[in-house]
Amino acid sequence: MTGPSGTVRVMVATKPLDFRKGAEGLSTLVRESMLAEPFSGTVYVFRAKRADRIKLIFWDGTGLFLFVKRLENGVAGRRSRMA
Repeated sequence: MTGPSGTVRVMVATKPLDFRKGAEGLSTLVRESMLAEPFSGTVYVFRAKRADRIKLIFWDGTGLFLFVKRLENGVAGRRSRMA
């Protein structure tokens, strides 16, 4: 899998966004709202209103990656079940 290597800067959006946005829409949001450069190698993290989904965009020098993750129970990496 291609991804960031070495030291990586991560920027997290503080407000939820419309999750219909794709890579181009998110890169525009980075440029206009976060006043940052989406093609700098920084990983940008966004969340949905319900906080059960996240999107990450990352430029690797050859293209813009869009990662989408649906979180179970609103928490990454942990499953909890009621007994």
